Amino acid sequence: MRKKVIFILAQQLWKDAFRSRIMNIASLLMLFLLIFSSYSGWENYHDQNNTRTSIQKDVQESWENNPDKHPHRMAHYGSFALRIKHILSVFDLGMENFVGNAVFLEAHKQNTVNFSEASMSTGLLRFGEVSLAMLLKVIVPLLLFYLGFATIAQERENGTLKLLIGQGIARKQIVFGKWLGLWSLSLVFLLTTFLVVIIFVLTESHEFIQMESIIRYLVLLVSYFLFFGILSAITILVSAFSKTAKSALVKLLGIWLLFVIIVPKSLQAMGYYLYPTPSKIEMETAVEDEITALGDSHNPNDPHYKSLKDSVLLANNVERVEDLPFNYGGYVMAKGEALTAQVYQKHQDAIYKVYDKQNTLERYSAFANPYTAIKNVSMAFSGTDFQSFLHFKSEAESYRFKLAQEMNRLQMDLIPNEGHTGPEIISSDYWKEFPPFEYDFLSIEHVLKNELTSLTALIFWGLLSIFGLLTLSSNLKAI
Repeated sequence: MRKKVIFILAQQLWKDAFRSRIMNIASLLMLFLLIFSSYSGWENYHDQNNTRTSIQKDVQESWENNPDKHPHRMAHYGSFALRIKHILSVFDLGMENFVGNAVFLEAHKQNTVNFSEASMSTGLLRFGEVSLAMLLKVIVPLLLFYLGFATIAQERENGTLKLLIGQGIARKQIVFGKWLGLWSLSLVFLLTTFLVVIIFVLTESHEFIQMESIIRYLVLLVSYFLFFGILSAITILVSAFSKTAKSALVKLLGIWLLFVIIVPKSLQAMGYYLYPTPSKIEMETAVEDEITALGDSHNPNDPHYKSLKDSVLLANNVERVEDLPFNYGGYVMAKGEALTAQVYQKHQDAIYKVYDKQNTLERYSAFANPYTAIKNVSMAFSGTDFQSFLHFKSEAESYRFKLAQEMNRLQMDLIPNEGHTGPEIISSDYWKEFPPFEYDFLSIEHVLKNELTSLTALIFWGLLSIFGLLTLSSNLKAI
């Protein structure tokens, strides 16, 4: 009987919601935005991926079609690595438009990832684009607050709440009936959106990421399911503790502004203020200064590499470079490549630590703001967060280093030292043997590890919501 009353109250909330002309208009608007964001997201995903895949193919063909030449020239000829979009970027754009998607890979140098959408668009892009996740994170919560602000406050004003309690309906049944009705109402928008997303995932042609994408999809679905339960509980609690429906609406609008706009933006500014990052020029200057101090691998008279030469000659028990059993120039290039890579990596790690401190401040705010938690989880499992970008950058650097060192190895093995007869160039077949760049997305295990704080915060908010509703059930005032 108790459950039946809860379902009846939930059904009544549905009827009241759909009697409202505002609800009908909002539903039509949401349908339009759903269709628009689905179409634009799918088109953007395919256009971008087709373009980037085509360019990556052209880059590899250009690399392989190089004529016979010295391998060190090929190391400087270099290649490109392009970042492929994850299928779930259709759902949540995240940082997709604000980080680069192509990086030039060459010997002795780590270049930045360039050609972001924001850098080639007008400033209007910074206001954001309509995506499926944006509808669920920003628009639906606002609609949910509007639909639920009067659930208890207005019934108290009208005297209906006192009448329900007088008829023997328990306060717990009223509270959880209203909450269930509001939550289930939000799930209409949630399930409709995720129905569209699963169609995209299942029709994706890349088989190797389909199962991984389904797991990501399920985590997103459960996370948003919990998020809307939390928002519904907040709405009921605010309505119950407000004297009038009007004051409940004002409070909920203030909460929406705090959750969605004020707190996230303030924490971003605070993070940068507390942990400032060096400019690009400052970082590049510091890297160049340190590399210069290490020595120039192209200069045979450089003190550092002269010392290296002496130790190599001693180790091989010869007196001249020409008598070494391998090409000394290739050996020096390999050593120089390893040293410069270490310098770049050291400075990259230092700036990543600063970024991590900035992001940690915002990440832990999820325990005070559920919107932060769902935003981080949504971006991470859609493959559009900052960690996914850093993973691409790391994969590209690993490929660059292997390419440069392979060219150095070929020089050591196949090019004779000065004064010996032999070829100064090698066959282009060696270029064709080097595999093309292929990007594998961040594994589920790593994503879970990265977002453990946000997932924990969502669970914390879920438990807090249940506790709040149970407390309200014991303290709900009829007058």
